[in-house]
Order: sequence, then structure tokens, then C-alpha cells
Amino acid sequence: MDLSVVIPLLNEEESLKELSDWITRVAETNQISCEIIFVDDGSRDKSWQVIESLAATNSHIRGIKFRRNYGKSAALNTGFQAAKGDIIITMDADLQDSPDEIPDLVRMIREEGYDLVSGWKRKRHDPIIKRWPSKFYNWTTRRISGIMLHDFNCGLKAYRADVVKNIEVYGEMHRYIPVIAKRAGFGRIGEKVVAHQKRPYGYTKFGWERFITGYLDLLSIAFVTKFGKRPMHFFGTIGSLFFLGGGLISLWLIGLKIFHVIQNTKIRGITDQPLFFLALVAMIIGAQLFLTGFLAELVSRNSPDRNQYQVEKEV
Repeated sequence: MDLSVVIPLLNEEESLKELSDWITRVAETNQISCEIIFVDDGSRDKSWQVIESLAATNSHIRGIKFRRNYGKSAALNTGFQAAKGDIIITMDADLQDSPDEIPDLVRMIREEGYDLVSGWKRKRHDPIIKRWPSKFYNWTTRRISGIMLHDFNCGLKAYRADVVKNIEVYGEMHRYIPVIAKRAGFGRIGEKVVAHQKRPYGYTKFGWERFITGYLDLLSIAFVTKFGKRPMHFFGTIGSLFFLGGGLISLWLIGLKIFHVIQNTKIRGITDQPLFFLALVAMIIGAQLFLTGFLAELVSRNSPDRNQYQVEKEV
């Protein structure tokens, strides 16, 4: 099997037949053997009935239905595990991603040697209230991850099969699959400008809250990527700096007090100075951070996958 197209969906009954026919037409025109995997993330409309009817008439269409809504990341992860193709392409079910991009995405994986190719919707048919926060989000993600993509959240992506079989997408981490892939050792990440079409049916299932949860997820994956197996390096370093800074300030205040006592000059009591309490707070925070790092290190050392690493080849 050349290609698996994984399509997560939630209440998209109107677009499914049109999308599957479009993908099938593109695959046949370009002589690509292809399977389509619809992952129904707990739809409450007739999406599943449509998928069942499509699968009954086309043996290359498969469907997976969740009992309830688990989120896009869970749908993608399940689709990845079920995919049988050498190349896996993901796209949204709302017809905003064009299947006409599939041949070029496949070519970039096969001929140009990319592990992952992410779509870039350079010209977007979204209101400005969505475009500008998205630009800022992508700019921040580039700076933190070091991956120079313009559109991390684009649903249209292509992967080599071993990429999706060696990563786990959970929570709301579908936005950061390139970051997860790079963490797993798949660093050949490319980008392709793709067409962005207006949604012909229904409405978007994502609201403003995704920008908040998106940044929380970004901080989480950035920390796990750098310090997942050595949390003491993060918490211990910061905690030590806080404790050392607070301790030095306290010693300076005590030395200053002793100096004035020797000189028989007047000075406020140490506990009457705000700087002393700031130093005390810094020392307490430092001790807590150090203890947090120590406990996190114990948890990490006892994790069953503490010594599991991605092996690419053996001879």
C-alpha cells in the first residue's frame, strides 16, 4: 500500500462523500494505491452512517468510531496505528484541505527524503480574528522549538510510516506533531505551500480557548523535550540560583548589621528591612524548586521507559 489518508472528523456528514470521491479520483489519476481511514471522534450527526455506506461500496475506505469525543489528537493517534501505507497523509474533513496536494506531498517524502512535510496555508480564508493570533502562535512555536515552519497547526501533513509508528500524539498535542517527531529523532522536516479553501458546510469545532490550551501544550512539550529524562537539571538549576541569591542577600544584610554595630552607628534591624523578607522568600522558593526537581528525578528514574530510545538501524 502506497498511501494511507487519515481523516479525523466530528459532525461532518455533508462533506465526507465529496471528500472521499475527490481523494479516490486523485489517487487513481496518479496511480497511487490508497486507503482512506475516517476516524469519527464521537459525532452526533449522521457521519458514521455515511462512513458505513462509503465503506460498503469501496473496499479502500475504512472507518473507526469513538464512543465519545476524545479530541483530534486521540483520533490522529488511533488512525496512525491503523494505517498500513508507506506514507501517511492527514487532512481535515471539512474540505478546506485540497486532496490535489497529495501527489506533491508524496513526491516530497519519496524523492526529497523528508520524514515529514507540513502544509502552509499562506493565503487563508479565515477572519482576521483567527489569522493574527495564529501568526503569533506560529512565531512563538518557531522560536521555542527551533523548527522553521510557518503553519504548525495545518491539518494537511505527510509522514513516512515509521514516523507515525514511533510517536505518540495525546492530549491536544496534534498541533505539535513536528516537534514530537523531531524529539523522536526525525529531523528532516519540510514545508509546502498548500491551497486553503473556504468551508462549504457546517462550522469550525475549535473556539478561542484553543489559543490558551495551545500555549500550555507548547510549554509542556518544550519542557518534556528538553528535560523529560533529567528534570533535576531544570528545577535544580533554578532552585539553586534562587536559594543562592537569597542566601547571599541575607549574608550581606547580616554583615552590614555587624559592621554598623562595630562602628557604633545606627541601622534598622535586619527583620525591619523588606529586602530581608524578599531574600527569605527567594530561599524558600529555591528549596521548593530543588525538592521538586529531586522528586521529579525519582519519578523519572522509576519510569518503565527511562531507557527506551529510538534505534534507526542496526548492522
